[in-house]
Amino acid sequence: MADSVAITLLRHGLTVANERRAYLGWSDSPLSAEGEKQIQALRGSYPMYEKIHTSDLPRCVETARLLFPDAEIIKNRSFREMNFGHWEGRTYDELKRDGNYLDWLEHPMEAMVPGGESYPEFSERVRNGWNEWMADEEGPYVLMTHGGVIRDLLVRFAPVEKAFFDWGISHGRGYELIWEDRNSLRRGERCTLLQAVPIMENLNG
Repeated sequence: MADSVAITLLRHGLTVANERRAYLGWSDSPLSAEGEKQIQALRGSYPMYEKIHTSDLPRCVETARLLFPDAEIIKNRSFREMNFGHWEGRTYDELKRDGNYLDWLEHPMEAMVPGGESYPEFSERVRNGWNEWMADEEGPYVLMTHGGVIRDLLVRFAPVEKAFFDWGISHGRGYELIWEDRNSLRRGERCTLLQAVPIMENLNG
């Protein structure tokens, strides 16, 4: 495994909008008091990376700085969450009579979000950002991003195929994807090992 490659994907901390169960894409919301507490509790459970790539949205940058205070932060808008357009900041109860929203709930992988993105547009943006990142960097590979971005990458690269909404990613946590050799990563193949991070036994109970 001398030529193996590990890529760590982490989700930002819990935000005020997350607590309201509101749609949160390109708009932003600060970490909640509980979210900040959760992130502080995770400090020391990850390696102290020297460089962290993040979505350019403040909730990701803030989480990265709390977890890795000494790391260089490199922002990349390609790794933003899906753009929820006119639905940003609104909840299911506020949208449940909107015909466009109901159509999107029925066909979330195809329907367009008014003023925002369709899933294919979002996925293509993430894929382009990923390809540029892999072409430019030699590692270590660590990305602080959003739940939707991580799910999209797992659909593409996880060793076990699962649907987008079948992947669960807790705030402040994520997954490490490991390829046995760099060439398989460059060819876009699925990784050979996937593990949740941080590893629970590192959290001292």
